[in-house]
Amino acid sequence: MPSKITIRKEEWERRLQEVQVTKDDLNRLIMDYLVIEGYRSAAEEFSNEAGVIPPVDFESIESRMVIREALQRGDVEEAITRVNDLNPEILDTNPALYFRLQQQKLIELIRQSRIVEALQFAQDELAPRGEESPEFLAELERTMALLAFDSTSSPPPAITDLLSPTQRMKTAGEVNAAILESFSQGKEVKLVQLLKLLCWGENMLDERAEFPKVDMRGGLTPGRRKVEGSEETSMHE
Repeated sequence: MPSKITIRKEEWERRLQEVQVTKDDLNRLIMDYLVIEGYRSAAEEFSNEAGVIPPVDFESIESRMVIREALQRGDVEEAITRVNDLNPEILDTNPALYFRLQQQKLIELIRQSRIVEALQFAQDELAPRGEESPEFLAELERTMALLAFDSTSSPPPAITDLLSPTQRMKTAGEVNAAILESFSQGKEVKLVQLLKLLCWGENMLDERAEFPKVDMRGGLTPGRRKVEGSEETSMHE
């Protein structure tokens, strides 16, 4: 294997300085973050101060947050109503998402020990969809398995996870992504995408060169170097 080249910190910083990033680019990244994460007030204030036009109207940001909050507290019916008020085509054209919402409603019925209602709802709303898709059927069976365990038993994590707050957040995240997509807006914050690209680029370059790595807490740090058979690094904690 060919030996790695070494890029000194001074040379690395010089190359970074040659990369031109405009203030407008940074402002758009900030606005993208505020919009996708749902910070309406901050987005409005930043838009006024920086003169950045948001990619969506501010009312839609508020609507997304109301829907997310409804799902996080288990009010699936309100969430579905508000999604349809915002754009009825979102659920009409996305059967998988509609099934997730119906599944979440079934979970909430079971959580509230409304067993008879849960069984009827599963039979009327979810069973027909399970017949159409093996994936839907597997998820329905997993959800119905909650009924087989009581408070004294220990169901497997794959079952109990359905009752965790994480499940509500997962459903809310899928709905939020679908709404953003309906507005032709990215589903993931661009800053996160850039960080993923940065990590990928560092891993690729690390195969060929020793270079200063990015420490998110403190900026550039020298790469690791061999010292008497071991690795030493000057990364600060």
